[in-house]
Amino acid sequence: MDERIQKLLAQAGYGSRRACETFIIEGRVTVNGKIAVLGQKANLSVDTVAIDGKSLPRQNSIKYTYIALYKPRNVLSANEGQDDRETVRDLIPLPGHFYPVGRLDFDSEGLILMTNDGELTNKLTHPKFGHEKEYRVLVARRPDEKQMEAWRRGVVMEDGDKTRPAEVNFLSSSGKGAWIRIVMGEGKKRQIREVGKLLGLPVVKIIRLRIGTLKLGSLKPRQWRYLTGDEIAELKGDKVPVIGERVRAARPGLKKENKPPRAGERPRTGRPEAKGNSARKSGERIQTRKSELKNEGNQKFDRKPRTRRPEK
Repeated sequence: MDERIQKLLAQAGYGSRRACETFIIEGRVTVNGKIAVLGQKANLSVDTVAIDGKSLPRQNSIKYTYIALYKPRNVLSANEGQDDRETVRDLIPLPGHFYPVGRLDFDSEGLILMTNDGELTNKLTHPKFGHEKEYRVLVARRPDEKQMEAWRRGVVMEDGDKTRPAEVNFLSSSGKGAWIRIVMGEGKKRQIREVGKLLGLPVVKIIRLRIGTLKLGSLKPRQWRYLTGDEIAELKGDKVPVIGERVRAARPGLKKENKPPRAGERPRTGRPEAKGNSARKSGERIQTRKSELKNEGNQKFDRKPRTRRPEK
């Protein structure tokens, strides 16, 4: 099936479709040995598409990789740096071509998704999908309600564009400043810092905690991990079954009422009626013992008083 060249490049992990369009405009892409043009289509099953002389793999041979990374401060959110500064790609010692999804400023930190899945990259970064991103932000001054409400409604930037409504909540005080939580569905360049500056709330620190359904979790700066199958499915919008449904799917013969024991719970053994008989007998013993104690108490008070023998 013929696809646009930028889509094939994105699927091969060379970046978003917009970034791949730039590669085509710069003349870095060829189709069957000829320089490609914007809007051109190709079929990887019959055509040879190359970027900088390196051919794209056949569509059915692409193996996708998904990695969650904690980007520290002073690291570029890029595959390749234009200078000697460290990039997020340098933090993952694996072969292959991975593209950072959800870029962060050089002086910001937190969650970044690294993948070679161009379709997912486009889905998570294109403004029309409006995927949420959650941040924990330290501002230099404690905000008042008027500033918080203005941030929630949207702020007109210096270029004339107004930011979309966002969820903004106060978390805690920190010296003269405060930590606030921001959830928004857009991500213009240095947007949080620029909005904070316009509202009189200089931003000191930004930590991204979430991209869509993917969370930073317990990762520390420079640490990374592979995504689970459930996390990948959730990011793509596929329904993820709950634990009970997954167990029943894996074991079709398992009835709903015969659920496996939970973690730390002792498995149920024996017949249900035996357990009931045991409980009844235990209850009967307790009741019998209560009756015995009551009788002993009554006997204690029913005893006849002792009489002293007359002295001889």
